[in-house]
Amino acid sequence: MSQNHEHTLFQAYTFNNGVEVKNRLVVAPMTHWASNEDGTLSDAERTFIGNRARDFGLFITAATLVSPEGKAFAGEPCAYDEAHLASLKETAAIIQAQGAKAILQIHHGGWQAVDGIIGGRDKVAPSDLPAGTDAAGRPSKATRALTADEIEALIAAFGKATDLAIRAGFDGVEIHGANGYLLQQFVSGHFNRREDEWGGSRSNRLRFPLAVTDAVIAAKAAHGRDDFIIGYRLSPEEPQEDGITMEDTFALIDALKTKALQYLHVSLWDFYKKARRGADTARSRLDLIHERIGGAFPLIGVGNLFTADDVRRALDSGWVEFAAVGKAVLINPDFATLIYQGRENEIATEIDPERTDRYGYADYLWQLQLMAPAFLPPLKGRKEGWQPVDAG
Repeated sequence: MSQNHEHTLFQAYTFNNGVEVKNRLVVAPMTHWASNEDGTLSDAERTFIGNRARDFGLFITAATLVSPEGKAFAGEPCAYDEAHLASLKETAAIIQAQGAKAILQIHHGGWQAVDGIIGGRDKVAPSDLPAGTDAAGRPSKATRALTADEIEALIAAFGKATDLAIRAGFDGVEIHGANGYLLQQFVSGHFNRREDEWGGSRSNRLRFPLAVTDAVIAAKAAHGRDDFIIGYRLSPEEPQEDGITMEDTFALIDALKTKALQYLHVSLWDFYKKARRGADTARSRLDLIHERIGGAFPLIGVGNLFTADDVRRALDSGWVEFAAVGKAVLINPDFATLIYQGRENEIATEIDPERTDRYGYADYLWQLQLMAPAFLPPLKGRKEGWQPVDAG
């Protein structure tokens, strides 16, 4: 066995439900703008996911919609109707045929839903928001507060998406509670200004994501699938003065530790980013979160890890049990294989615009890539364009 295979990177890990993952490498969920308009699998999507899971332990899909008014991306895959089941089955099979565990990320955009692609439905969030601009700087219509009945319906929708994922043969789901989408909006004092049981105090602001988690766990139990993996993804802080702090995140983690979860996944722009407020600002967010978890379940960390050495250093930090890569897999569909085979010198760290055949992008994603936005990989010969709303 080569030295490459001896590193923790290629050690198996057994979750608390007895499921073994073959190594510590994870494909992070990546928006690809490639599904058909109805949320079913397209040929472009088959190409995109068709060779990116090999030699990874886990492959987490692009954010997959649980209710139509929450659509935040053109070409977003869907999991809220029986009509989506065949595509979900094929997606799971494509990933599993490459040897990785297939994890369906389930999602609702909340106020970040895009007006032009939600079929004239109201945009909804924890609280009313005026018209303005969305996260991408586009004009955005006003958002209205969810009613209590609608909140209950959305909790059930996450359960329904989990039911579809289990029936489709996925190995697990990841609850998308990060990146400013609906679950995070409920946790945030900035976006959640409700005065009922779903807002106000911190415990009330946590109520919705925890109810969603319970609905997902109940769907798993209804199928008798102890071997089904459930993860939760979160963004640990927000920049707004009344936004999420590390204290809020610790409270959420403490509550999630009481649930039958298999992992926590922290979304970060920079793996080594230090806490902003609500904790020791001299320490990294991942270090603090890992300490707070206290071994209840493993932690997945992500954040501009581009090379094999980047991944090894991340795992050697002791802050995470798994390292996730997104941009690196956009650039190198065979990223894990190159490490496994000792061909690390072949790993590229930027997109070559002359090698369109290499990347398997859908047309829209490729046009975005050529604009060199900061949320996509570096483009050879170009400086980064716009930054995300909160680079975290």
